[in-house]
Amino acid sequence: MNVKLALLASGTGSNVMRFLAYFEQVPRVEIALVMSNKAEAPVVAKATKAGVETLVMRKEQASNGMWMVDALQGRGIDFVVLAGYLQLIPVEVIDAYRNYIVNIHPSLLPRHGGKGMYGHRVHRAVLQAREVFSGITIHHVGPDYDKGDVIMQASVEVRPDDTVETLAERVHELEYEHYPETVHRMLRLRFPEMVE
Repeated sequence: MNVKLALLASGTGSNVMRFLAYFEQVPRVEIALVMSNKAEAPVVAKATKAGVETLVMRKEQASNGMWMVDALQGRGIDFVVLAGYLQLIPVEVIDAYRNYIVNIHPSLLPRHGGKGMYGHRVHRAVLQAREVFSGITIHHVGPDYDKGDVIMQASVEVRPDDTVETLAERVHELEYEHYPETVHRMLRLRFPEMVE
């Protein structure tokens, strides 16, 4: 029996592909489902090609908490990871997966978080605020955007010559380095009898 993960994503799927590569090497952990709220998102084709079940949600499904809970629990999902998912998670999903659903944000929360703050918008805000550091925050998912309890943060220095693109690149490197590893550590704590 495996611990089953669902990854939720709305975009290119770069973090999803990192998770697939990382957990391929971890016994008894299975990326069992990739859910997206955008049929045209590149992540859907990438996950399908990788042999992972994909589920594209229509708008009304992505905002219907009970529908999402049924979709997740019906597939035996144990843990949910948001990997570039750009929609508010319904409270029913949060309740069903409390402390078993996590997100990553490309800044050092609580700075530069909240509704509409994702991707290059975050990096632009960091540069406009003349921050000395930026980075990533991995956090539990709560009912409000980017306000769940912080699990871990990692930082990079903001350089005087940084552009949105150069800062984004270094923050992405932190995501790739820390996100799968942090989830793995959490799985060891949540499922100690199963996950090495």
